[in-house]
Amino acid sequence: MYRLRSRERKPFYGFTTAEMEKMEKLFIESREQSLDQEFCRRLAKRINCSRRHAGKPAVKWNEVQSWFQERHQSHPLKDADLPNTLKDSLVVPEAIPLNKTHESPLASKGEKVPDLSELEFEARSSTDGAWYDVDSFLNHRFLSSGEAVVRVRFVGFGAEEDEWVNVKKNIRERSLPLEHSECGKVKVGDLVLCFQERRDQARHYDAHVVEIQRRMHDIRGCRCLFLIRYDHNNTEERVRLRRLCRRPTD
Repeated sequence: MYRLRSRERKPFYGFTTAEMEKMEKLFIESREQSLDQEFCRRLAKRINCSRRHAGKPAVKWNEVQSWFQERHQSHPLKDADLPNTLKDSLVVPEAIPLNKTHESPLASKGEKVPDLSELEFEARSSTDGAWYDVDSFLNHRFLSSGEAVVRVRFVGFGAEEDEWVNVKKNIRERSLPLEHSECGKVKVGDLVLCFQERRDQARHYDAHVVEIQRRMHDIRGCRCLFLIRYDHNNTEERVRLRRLCRRPTD
């Protein structure tokens, strides 16, 4: 009597559909680089900072690497698969130039802008004042006042949620999550992006650090408490480090 062969179980990955779509793009564009440990660490950190991942278990870098390894095994690279040119995963409008040697039409005369080709952005929604990760810039235009606005698609949202956003006031480089070892970098008066959890909503808002209670770290990581004041309504709340993101340094 033959023994039934057990079915091979596929590994479980706790990624959202939007995250896997992003990883699929990176797999096509990066191929062998996607197996690099530092590459996976940066991507895991980026996923954990994403608005759509808020409230979900933190993704580990080796889980990201395992996902890419499975993709490599199921889709080995062939010469015919190599594209002639790689398209950027983020479409940036002409109002935000990619070449660091060019002057931005939004910058003052003689002012140079940095190379934005490797940057990711977040935008503040006019509907609730919260910040969301930008998936792509769809279009741009100039108002009668001369200010530039871009039509933004947010990560994890469909076309019905697209918004026109003021470039100067409500578009910026994406905030970065804080590691447990980085709590000492947070100072009173710092601008941070705080994950605000409420019974009916969970969103990211700008806030300033009012007070810090330094505590000994343990196996769980940072145990310090941060009193923050939200910029949009001046309410205060004590939060742990895991709910804070810092602004990128210049």
